[in-house]
Amino acid sequence: VGESGSGKSTLAQAILGLLPYGGQLQVGGQAWQQPAMRNSPANQQLRRRVQVVFQDPFSSLSPRLTVEEIVGEGLKVHEPALGPAERRARVEAVLSEVGLAEAQYPRLLDRYPHEFSGGQRQRLAIARALIVQPQVLVLDEPTSALDVTIQQQVLGLLQRLQKEKGLSYLLITHDVDVIRAMAHNVLVMKDGAVLEHGSVDQVMEAPQHPYTQRLVAAATVPEDA
Repeated sequence: VGESGSGKSTLAQAILGLLPYGGQLQVGGQAWQQPAMRNSPANQQLRRRVQVVFQDPFSSLSPRLTVEEIVGEGLKVHEPALGPAERRARVEAVLSEVGLAEAQYPRLLDRYPHEFSGGQRQRLAIARALIVQPQVLVLDEPTSALDVTIQQQVLGLLQRLQKEKGLSYLLITHDVDVIRAMAHNVLVMKDGAVLEHGSVDQVMEAPQHPYTQRLVAAATVPEDA
């Protein structure tokens, strides 16, 4: 968590293997190779295990592709032996998991992103990430472009999916309330540095660094407000 420009998204891009980094970066004990070797077999294997859901559901989905093409794209890369019928069945299954079943949305697979609301598009983005059965989802401000009611629905979906699938989330946000609702542990960042870290209860209830104290205070609404 941190304000804009704190380095949260830069850290996430390094974790996704998209930016050069110093030190050592491992996912499940396996080291990323540097981005210059992004298409190596080792990196391809890691990329399947670590998927991302971006902030803006309006720009993260190609307007020229159908729902079936968008959600099933990862299978063409990571499971190229799947036939069209098997791939379509996987797409339908994961769409149902995120609350977009064919029965509710006729011709769902043949539709384009512009035919959906912001919340529905973010569900499509989540389905696209889930279809390759990752272990880690990087969630880059996944609800900040949505209105409050839809935010709560998407956060509830992410919580359910985490429990059902045993997923780990790396959640990037400037919103302390989202951290309280979603996270177990938190890093507080500013100007590319980690100022404080620990369990959410520890950091949010008894912040030690003045910057963390200001973040928490800004998100606290007085009871008589």
